[in-house]
Amino acid sequence: MEPVPISTVTRHFDLPASTLHYWERRGLLSSHRRSGWRYYDRDQLYRVAQIRLWRDLGLLSLDDIAVVQAGPAEGRDWRETVAARIDVLEEQMDRLIAARTYLRHLLLCRQEGPLHECPYFRAGVVLPEPSRSGA
Repeated sequence: MEPVPISTVTRHFDLPASTLHYWERRGLLSSHRRSGWRYYDRDQLYRVAQIRLWRDLGLLSLDDIAVVQAGPAEGRDWRETVAARIDVLEEQMDRLIAARTYLRHLLLCRQEGPLHECPYFRAGVVLPEPSRSGA
């Protein structure tokens, strides 16, 4: 496969050229130069697709992507980076599920007064105990 010019890559992946330039400066991909223009070979196109996927899904930061792409060469096991990100995603999913559960309850809540008086809401809140010192 012939190298693909940057203009084709930007259109295909719907990315500004500045993003590809930045990823190159970060060492995440590389281009070949021809008459001053950047061209990307097949392997680099796969890297662009992978970086875009990881960024669009919010899976990995650019620093994490660099570790994963480097593999064991950087002294860190890329699997540790991926496992740590999975932990973060699972925490986020737990919070989102709790938020969805609460919001669904709000839609069905028969509370006619202010929602802070809802028994379901109140059952899930721990209030501070009054201070004995009076302060």
